[in-house]
Amino acid sequence: MSLPLVTTVERRHRLGLRHRLAPSARAETVAAAADSVVALHATDAATVFLSARARLAEGGPDAIERALYEDVSLVRLLSMRNTLFAVSAELAPHVDSSTARAIAAKERRSLLKHLDEDGQGLDAAWLAGAEAAALDALDARGPSTGSQLSAAVPALRQKITISRGKKYETEQGVATRVIRLLAADGRIRRDRPRGSWTSSQYRWVHTEPWPAVPAAEARAEIARRWLRAYGPATEADLKWWTGWTLTDVRKALAVVGPDQVRLEDGSTALVSPGDTGPEPEPEPWAALLPGLDPTGMGWADRRFHLDPAHRSALFDYAGNIGPTVWWNGEIVGGWAQRSDGEIVWRLLGSPGRAAEQAITAEAARLAAWVGEARITPRFRTPLERELVA
Repeated sequence: MSLPLVTTVERRHRLGLRHRLAPSARAETVAAAADSVVALHATDAATVFLSARARLAEGGPDAIERALYEDVSLVRLLSMRNTLFAVSAELAPHVDSSTARAIAAKERRSLLKHLDEDGQGLDAAWLAGAEAAALDALDARGPSTGSQLSAAVPALRQKITISRGKKYETEQGVATRVIRLLAADGRIRRDRPRGSWTSSQYRWVHTEPWPAVPAAEARAEIARRWLRAYGPATEADLKWWTGWTLTDVRKALAVVGPDQVRLEDGSTALVSPGDTGPEPEPEPWAALLPGLDPTGMGWADRRFHLDPAHRSALFDYAGNIGPTVWWNGEIVGGWAQRSDGEIVWRLLGSPGRAAEQAITAEAARLAAWVGEARITPRFRTPLERELVA
């Protein structure tokens, strides 16, 4: 039996509709915007807001702040590829069990190794005491920054020597490592930052760990949602996106039972069970997505939405994508915000007059939404730097 064919155009239609970038598909809630792409990158504080904005039917930064800090319907977790993501509270237990637990265990082993090598007698019991003291301080003080916690908890002011006796020997405080570990374990979470929504200087609050979900079940649920959002895709794409081992990827896919489709280049890819029919054509759409937006980084192989000739302009040396301009499911340029607040963009190619008009309107919508805030991506790319200059 021949496999169903999914063309490049159909893949782009799917991207617009399922990632809720087409106007008719935009989400009504922040959690739904995150679920449409499984998770929003959160390494850069502004990315969460700008990625959600591009997918929301309405609402400003305050709506996203409510989701993060009041309703807590959106939460940040150290998870896939040891990277900070924001996911819906509904999905968080599955992300935690499938990925974050292993990261937390590795973080703890690493810190205990450093404590042991430092030779001051600091061990697991000392670490448990420091963690308990930090939680007690949060209970007593309420939301607190890392520096406020260090001031309140003497153990967090402890310093240790890393790589003692080597050329790269360095002295470090333990506060950041202990706080990171508590966050990875789900015992604290990021609360409102100091400053605006673009700030990464978070306060922390004491919280309860996520309910336990069997790891295999959790990975299958993540794989199922990922295929729905990103399929057609391959094993290699899912392995890259999650950071799981190939064995775990294959076990999760075996539970999901995806269907195979054929792509235009003759290769095969996977989709959700039964998801082999053509996607309806969305109305024309333009989008200005921020650096690290998940749509730009959802696949290991991105050729269906990005001309490889433009990669060097839009990615930094480490492979992080910068701010991008999209037209009907394809990256056609990049954008930046100058110091006076102006949103500027440049096309890489000639998508046509209709595209330019739609992109101009979308840039104006973005400028109005951002208001007085200023956006500088954490990972800067050649085109973004050129546009700012």
